[in-house]
Amino acid sequence: MGRKNKVLPVLEGVKITGMAAEGKALARTLVRPEDESPMVVFVPFAAPGDVVNIKLDKKKRSFAEGHIESIVSPSPDRITPLCPHFTVCGGCKWQHLPYAIQLKHKQTVVQDALERIGKITLPEINPILGSKKIWRYRNKMEYTFSDKRWRTWEEIRSGDSFNDTGHALGFHIPGAFDKVLHIKICELQSELGDEIRDFVFKYAESNNLTFYNLKENKGLLRTLMIRTSSTGEVMVCLVLGEEMNYAAKGLLESLKSQFPMLTSIVYVINKKLNDSISDQQIEVFSGNDYIEEEMEDLRFRVNAKSFYQTNSEQAYELYKVARKFAGLDKSVADKPLVYDLYTGTGTIANFVARNASKVIGIEYVPEAIEDAKLNSAVNNIDNTVFYAGDMKNILTDEFIVEHGQPDVIITDPPRAGMHEDVIEVILRSAPKVIVYVSCNPATQARDLALLDEAYEVTDVQPVDMFPHTHHVENVVRLQRRQMN
Repeated sequence: MGRKNKVLPVLEGVKITGMAAEGKALARTLVRPEDESPMVVFVPFAAPGDVVNIKLDKKKRSFAEGHIESIVSPSPDRITPLCPHFTVCGGCKWQHLPYAIQLKHKQTVVQDALERIGKITLPEINPILGSKKIWRYRNKMEYTFSDKRWRTWEEIRSGDSFNDTGHALGFHIPGAFDKVLHIKICELQSELGDEIRDFVFKYAESNNLTFYNLKENKGLLRTLMIRTSSTGEVMVCLVLGEEMNYAAKGLLESLKSQFPMLTSIVYVINKKLNDSISDQQIEVFSGNDYIEEEMEDLRFRVNAKSFYQTNSEQAYELYKVARKFAGLDKSVADKPLVYDLYTGTGTIANFVARNASKVIGIEYVPEAIEDAKLNSAVNNIDNTVFYAGDMKNILTDEFIVEHGQPDVIITDPPRAGMHEDVIEVILRSAPKVIVYVSCNPATQARDLALLDEAYEVTDVQPVDMFPHTHHVENVVRLQRRQMN
């Protein structure tokens, strides 16, 4: 017979003392009476200062994980979350904390990562730039249709009988690809986004359109994307799991009629097992196949596949920091050659181009590079060039010889950070200044340690792009050391 699972205990009267990675709170306590020393316990949706009873879910050798069974006494910092889906949808883990407290913790996350992982000499870290808009700030939301709604424990325990269809249009439950929570309201997107999503759901229900079955890969309605822009333009992208038919056309016609402000209605037919549309054809139903974002005097075209920072207003603040750190916020006689690594759709490259002699952008995704070229053309920018491919294969010593030694490198890698081969090429190319934009301070700190042999950190600026989540962006300026 196999070993029986041990029943993990409930820890009573535990005080939450701080915040940790992935937005969880932490406590240090004895897990079992016979333990000699306290263990770190990670707890989601807790606030420093809470005294709680914790039901353990997992115990490892050096830490444990659990969830709040009950709150004995709440932290003085704890507030009532705005969203009715808080703790279930998984999107906003910090709605129970005042925004000023969220910023304080994000500042600490950046400082701890750079000091503990980077172990390098740092200047004083600038106070985090908070977002002026902390609700309704997202310009893009994606929802999933499901023919089997995820029921919350509160719904199940209520004893009420369910007289709905069991369909859902909402978000995947964290860690469960086949479970979708029906969303009634999302406080992070515009009110118009809520209205569109609600209209689509009610129309589909009233007209008996089939909702997608994730396990069987069948059903007409699969996903819904809503994009808004700072220019007031709005896109709706409906993804179908079956061929376009009379029922789907009826939905799109009704959507167009109900919301005349929509500037782009597009659809995709995706019969694959995964939801990605990056390799699928976008079909235009009404209007343009793009909407436009605006930043200073620049306009950026954003289509259904495009990456664009989801907080438009705060993206502008982030890019201004990067431009200032690069010394490109003002015109100089001797304009620098700039490399923009992981350029995406070329937003930063085009944003800094006017004060550069040339900007060379490199990005893995070919479609993003096409967007970058288009955005340069739309803005009459003629001093940018873009290359698509794996960074470590494109950015080589030979590439540097061919295109010129950079004066400035701006790098904005994915969460995993930069490959060591890329860092080695950067070190050999010896730019005067490196500006490192990161969405993951831990991997940024690791990379800064590798750059430390030739570069010193002169400026650090955290920027909050995503209020009520644990995510934080950080911009670091590095100056080449004077070698003896």
